[in-house]
Amino acid sequence: MSTTDFADVAIKPPLLFLGALALGCLLTLVIPIGPGLASANGLALATGLALIVTGFALAAVSVRAFQLAGTDVVPGRPSTALVTTGPYKITRNPIYIGFTLVYFGLAIVLTSVWVLLLLIPVLVILQRGVVEREEAYLERKFGGAYRKYKAHVPRWL
Repeated sequence: MSTTDFADVAIKPPLLFLGALALGCLLTLVIPIGPGLASANGLALATGLALIVTGFALAAVSVRAFQLAGTDVVPGRPSTALVTTGPYKITRNPIYIGFTLVYFGLAIVLTSVWVLLLLIPVLVILQRGVVEREEAYLERKFGGAYRKYKAHVPRWL
C-alpha cells in the first residue's frame, strides 16, 4: 500500500498532449500523409475551432471547480477535497475530455493525419498512466466517498 499523498502519474497530461501534437506536426512535415499541414478548408476550420473553444471552456470550468473546492488540480500534488460538482457531476475526467477536444480540433485545423493517429496512443497512455493511477490514489485518499462517486459518475461519458 502506497503512503504517497499524491497521484503518481506516469506523465503530466498537458505534456502528453503537447508532445504528441509536436511529434505529429514533425511527422507531417517529414513523412506527409494527406493534404499537408494547415490546409484546412472553411468547414474544417470552423469545426476544428469549435472543438478547440469547447475543449478549452470545459477544461477551464473544470479547473474552476477544483479552485472553488480549495484543492490542487495538478497531479503530483495532494488532493484535499473530492470534487463532485460542476462538470464532475457528469464525468470523472472533464479536464481530459477538454484536452482531447482541443487536440482533436487542432488535428482538424492542422489537417494532420499524424496528429490524429497519435491521439490513439495518447488516450491509451492517459488511461493507463494517468487516470488509473489517479483513481487508485483517490480511492486510497477518500475511501468510501470516492467509491460511491465512482459508482454513480462514469469515467468518461
